[in-house]
Amino acid sequence: MDKNELDKINTLTRRNFAEGELYTFPVTLCDNDVDRDGEAFTDEALEKLAELFVGRTGIFDHDPKGSNQTARIYDTELVADPEKVTAFGEPYRFLRGRAYTVRTEENKSLIAEIDAGIKKEVSISCSAGKRTCSVCGHDVGSGMCGHKKGAVYDGKLCYHRLGDITDAYEWSFVAVPAQINAGVTKRFDKKEEKSMNEFEPITTQEALDEIVSSAVAEAVKKFEGYISPEEHTKALAEAAAAQKSAELKCMKLNAAIKAGIPVELADKIAGEDEDAINKDAELFASLTVKAAHQPRHFDPEGGTLDGVEKAFYERNPDLKH
Repeated sequence: MDKNELDKINTLTRRNFAEGELYTFPVTLCDNDVDRDGEAFTDEALEKLAELFVGRTGIFDHDPKGSNQTARIYDTELVADPEKVTAFGEPYRFLRGRAYTVRTEENKSLIAEIDAGIKKEVSISCSAGKRTCSVCGHDVGSGMCGHKKGAVYDGKLCYHRLGDITDAYEWSFVAVPAQINAGVTKRFDKKEEKSMNEFEPITTQEALDEIVSSAVAEAVKKFEGYISPEEHTKALAEAAAAQKSAELKCMKLNAAIKAGIPVELADKIAGEDEDAINKDAELFASLTVKAAHQPRHFDPEGGTLDGVEKAFYERNPDLKH
């Protein structure tokens, strides 16, 4: 799903959804061929339906209950099949919709059935203001047409052409749709549409290299922004070490404050857990107090002494070392 598709979906939602939260699928809504009811949409009707079906909900069996709502159309397109004609010999066209639903536990079975081709056929509900006879061209409701749908008159099939579309109500998953070709469809690109007869064998190393390079580039783009399992493990280890270091620092600061040790010396306290750190802090504090009551043994000539200290070492030369 590209960003353009996601943006179209999010215009229909109350909050913006991420791609991973949604499941999308194409569905053939209707076409311009004669259906099982002996009716066919005109090209103008299909164009109008393309506008009206954006945002329309998908339900089951045309049962308009809120609990039946299962998907919604976010985009439509009219597609022409140049290799196919309708029952009356005109170029075949159909209306394709793009639908989405939310990936939830409740929708898992529906998504699986769509992917398996079980939930495929659909039928639409709309309002057509005009039904025209294909034989005489009169409006069927005018009383001026005496032809019967499905009959052939002078080699011409009688069917009703539906036009003047005023509204589109919903589309439904059904077992047997009126539109023979309506249903959930697979999307093929030009390469996938080639038959085996059209398959072009790889005959040069350059062609193979191009295919491999294209596949690698596509894979790299798909996983761009992801990290490898090794990098993930390393990042977790670094995060755990940083957290452990921060916890130890906090415990040492607390222990230093409790023991009366200047916080600047907290990093001198040893220990890998709270008990060990507290015991070392108590020992550190006792040694610090003891040292504070002893004369300092160092070379007075090598340091900066005030007058009192200098006089002390002059009177106690045995403390020099």
